[in-house]
Amino acid sequence: MVSLVFLAWLGYGESKTYYHTIAEISTLHGAAATHRMRVGGTVQPGTIRKLSGRVDFVLDGEGKSLPVSYTGSDPLPDTFVDKSQALVEGSLAPDGRFVAERVQAKCASKYEAAPGGTAPTAAPVNSTQRSSM
Repeated sequence: MVSLVFLAWLGYGESKTYYHTIAEISTLHGAAATHRMRVGGTVQPGTIRKLSGRVDFVLDGEGKSLPVSYTGSDPLPDTFVDKSQALVEGSLAPDGRFVAERVQAKCASKYEAAPGGTAPTAAPVNSTQRSSM
């Protein structure tokens, strides 16, 4: 029983993923730099390069940049484009690159206000729709 609890605790510790900002990455040392982590930022325009077995790009955030190599097997999301917000999960390589095994992205323009500064409004609800709720 004790060995089962120990194995469960060990598995939990190995599956932890820490979130860090791009600015924090350069301050990590020792074991903290080798942990699995997540980092978020904006994809720097013109940096997405599709290579054999990986996709390289640069994330920007807080006035800092982080070179990333995506080596995962899943296809990149359709929303992964220049200036999109991306969250990468993986670990730091000894050369300072971030090796990502997962990439999540959203298109920033999809969430901005419409031109002219007005946000879209919901359609009015008529009395027959209200009674059916």
